[in-house]
Amino acid sequence: MNPRSSSGLSLWELLWCLGIAGTLLGAAVPAFRDVVAASRRTADINGFVTSVQLARSEAAKRAEAVVLCKTADGRRCAGDKLRYDAGWMVFVNTDRARPPERGDADDLLLRYQPRSRGSITSNRRLYEFRAFGWRSTNGTVTFCDGLGRARAVIVSYTGRPRIDDEGPGGRPLSCAELP
Repeated sequence: MNPRSSSGLSLWELLWCLGIAGTLLGAAVPAFRDVVAASRRTADINGFVTSVQLARSEAAKRAEAVVLCKTADGRRCAGDKLRYDAGWMVFVNTDRARPPERGDADDLLLRYQPRSRGSITSNRRLYEFRAFGWRSTNGTVTFCDGLGRARAVIVSYTGRPRIDDEGPGGRPLSCAELP
């Protein structure tokens, strides 16, 4: 038996393979982080669009005002200090409170807790959807993935949402700083 015919790797071959594997892993980890951040942002965008569509259809079905607002506890609409990245809820404003607040008699239709680690900001404190013939609240909600990339959901006066990479007037979107 020849001692040189062993079927293993030499130290140099092993180091070479580990170097290549380390380089590939070093390139894959940041790309994977970007994919995860973009996926979470997309999930939150889809959650907001679903909330808008639910609010719009319930307003038409019930002939009552339906409100989508930011909330931390799922009971009360939050003020200007809180952003939409804390969460939001959709409820029927049956008591017609002004400004809209969820009372004991108001049905909670949906509560959403965002999954992304980025920021979600809006130029409106809340969105109120009304039955046909009445204008709904319009506005823009900007979703950032935490890596500086943003997309917006733009809600029209009719209550229809659309997703865009640009803000109103074609301006670039800007991400809010995280607290």
